[in-house]
Amino acid sequence: MFNAFERKVAARYLRARRGERFVSVIAIFSLVGIALGVATLIIVMSVMNGFRQELLAQILGLNGDVGVYGAGVPLTNYQDITDRIRQIHGVTAAFPIVQDEVLMSGPQGGATGGIARGITQEGLQALPTVENHVIAGSLSDLQGDGTIAIGSGLASQFGVTVGSTISLILPQGKATIIGTIPSVQSFKVVAVFQTGMEQYDSSFVFLPLGAAQTLFQQPNAATQIQVFVKDPDHDSQVKQDIVNALPDTPVNIQDWRQNNNSFLAAVTVEGNVMFLILALIIVVAAFNVISSLIMMVKDKARDIAILRTMGASSGAILRIFLMCGASVGILGTLIGFGIGVVFCAYIEQIREFVQRLTGTPLFDPTVYYLESLPAQLDWHQVTEVLVLSFALSILATLYPSWRAARIDPIEALRRE
Repeated sequence: MFNAFERKVAARYLRARRGERFVSVIAIFSLVGIALGVATLIIVMSVMNGFRQELLAQILGLNGDVGVYGAGVPLTNYQDITDRIRQIHGVTAAFPIVQDEVLMSGPQGGATGGIARGITQEGLQALPTVENHVIAGSLSDLQGDGTIAIGSGLASQFGVTVGSTISLILPQGKATIIGTIPSVQSFKVVAVFQTGMEQYDSSFVFLPLGAAQTLFQQPNAATQIQVFVKDPDHDSQVKQDIVNALPDTPVNIQDWRQNNNSFLAAVTVEGNVMFLILALIIVVAAFNVISSLIMMVKDKARDIAILRTMGASSGAILRIFLMCGASVGILGTLIGFGIGVVFCAYIEQIREFVQRLTGTPLFDPTVYYLESLPAQLDWHQVTEVLVLSFALSILATLYPSWRAARIDPIEALRRE
């Protein structure tokens, strides 16, 4: 497409001579602008992808992929339902839970709201988010009616550790002749876990299933069956199989998308808006390419006229300047791609370095619910960014190149 003569002339024009420094500086700024735009887009989209994946992993690690609820009533035959669900193809784990809101109080006073979940030992083993992140005690001791496992945030708030006692208070309480008295029950802490998600570490507690049934006055019943599947992104068939496996039991089935619909919608909208906003950086840099190339065409009008009189066609002139502008855009895109990928690979180390340098926390887990800055490259998105940058870079060169190809050599030399 580009012959040796055109490539040589284009390369010569890209090297500024004395008196042409200003045009070269604009071209350099255009290259830097495109590189920064591409790198910023890749980094921001990767961080948003990582944030979404980490948060979903934490959420699904505690709540399962599919939830099976009773149709307005607790599940009294939960063991039979659980056994049927476990036989379904694609199901990796299923277990009953009893869950409700409680008020928690420490031995030194103070109270906070949270969620108490009754679960079996088998169910705990299916929750690696909890089982693999125990920092004190052991989940195997979570047995009997008076034991409890709490998050690290809750333990820090109440100043308790393994062996301490905390109280759970049910607002609905018990009805007596003098009115409703809140139900209060004390539990011994046998394990402290740290999932890395502040929301759960500060508000979630686990009880043995039987203890939770007694606490919430739901003997021999479960509020839901939590189900984990092999492929959460394609769980519609599993949901249909669960309905078919329970023809005589009215149930309500919700997957992780329904349970986290607001969060997923917010992240999707935010990602699209950020992409559009940051893409404007590349657009602005492309306008710089246009301006620098127009100035180059005006500066090289005499050279273009001489080339035309020596036999160069208008198509050759167009390709020369097309190559000049596209080279800046493509080189800037590749540099930005390299910066973005390297930055994402070492983003946590960079965050820690800047944090030590400034002495200011850059990623507060109490605000962002995660303890580290995640980044996950989506190569489909990276390809979209590169294609967008390449396309804008080439489009930015078309008009100046067309103007150069239309220069009349006679008129240009006459003005000289």
